[in-house]
Amino acid sequence: MSEMDFPTSDVPVDSITPAELKASIDEGNSVTILDARMQSDYDEWRIEGDTVETINVPYFEFLDDEIDDDVLAQIPDDREVTVLCAKGGASEFVAGALEERGYDVNHLEDGMNGWARIYEAHEVTNYDGAGTLLQYQRPSSGCLGYLLYDNDDAAVVDPLRAFTDRYLEDADDLGVDLTYAFDTHVHADHISGLRSLAEEGVEGVLPAPAADRGVTYTDDVTLAEDGDEFAVGDATIEAVYTPGHTSGMTSYLIDDGLLATGDGLFVESVARPDLEEGDAGAEDAARTLYESLQERVLTLPEDTLVGGAHFSDAAAPAEDGTYTAPIGELVDRMDALTMDEDEFVDLILSNMPPRPANYEDIIATNLGQQTAEDDEAFELELGPNNCAASQDSLADD
Repeated sequence: MSEMDFPTSDVPVDSITPAELKASIDEGNSVTILDARMQSDYDEWRIEGDTVETINVPYFEFLDDEIDDDVLAQIPDDREVTVLCAKGGASEFVAGALEERGYDVNHLEDGMNGWARIYEAHEVTNYDGAGTLLQYQRPSSGCLGYLLYDNDDAAVVDPLRAFTDRYLEDADDLGVDLTYAFDTHVHADHISGLRSLAEEGVEGVLPAPAADRGVTYTDDVTLAEDGDEFAVGDATIEAVYTPGHTSGMTSYLIDDGLLATGDGLFVESVARPDLEEGDAGAEDAARTLYESLQERVLTLPEDTLVGGAHFSDAAAPAEDGTYTAPIGELVDRMDALTMDEDEFVDLILSNMPPRPANYEDIIATNLGQQTAEDDEAFELELGPNNCAASQDSLADD
């Protein structure tokens, strides 16, 4: 039985929207979640937080008229419980079954698919370059992007295809023209919005070295070489070649105020090196990453902000709510940035997390070598990003 054919509940069931749930978690409220997906889905990807308690009991445990007492014993009866599933059908059914038995429950509208559509913008208040810089945050997968606007122009870095309309609407609301869309590299965890924005008249910018991987749409975008500069109002965005995570990985220095590092360096970790050439090429890529960090990133002024393309549950936001940090702060607290090369390579090759779900199809789609309709593209990128090396061994908290 799929979620599409779940029967409706016999009793009214309250619901909560993903935005309402996110706001409650952000406010520090205690939240109890009954995740009714299969354990494998739960283990791979779930809603987490300091004040969030999650319980995983698959929906099929609630299908019988007589629910096992051992199942019911796992459900708290002294507080409200939010039931969720993948798309909202199973959770409404499960919540109804619990409502009939006197539990205080609601269910998450649209399930984890709805959670994946949350996309928030926070101003990077410590940014001291020209214009205003926003950081986009997708809490479901930890994806980050950036919108710079100044005078009449704007640019977005690492856009997601699922939010193409959002970037255009935000630019319109701000009274600016979205002039550029930059990708830092060929992403492995989400479908890029570069081409969809280019179709709307935005100039797409892809690192020239990334095109060498077999990109099929180079005639439709601008290829950025190391050192190339792009004007956004009075601000300048400079391409800084920083290979390692991928051979084409390029950071963008936004008016000397923030280095958008893509998947090269995060506020809690550094990149994994195995998503392009696999295990066989991981050591060479790790050595290239070390060189990029030491010679291209850490040589910048220590008050330059770093903003990656992802954050993890291990990352703590800055006071302005963004996942950014000065280079000097990262050097002080991240052991990996002060190791010698061999130690660095040994460390990041150890205990790497699983590769992103569907990463081969996502890469092929981002290269333009295969196609995916919007719904299929959205489904491909659901789940954690897993583009960083193991956080546990990289940061000294």
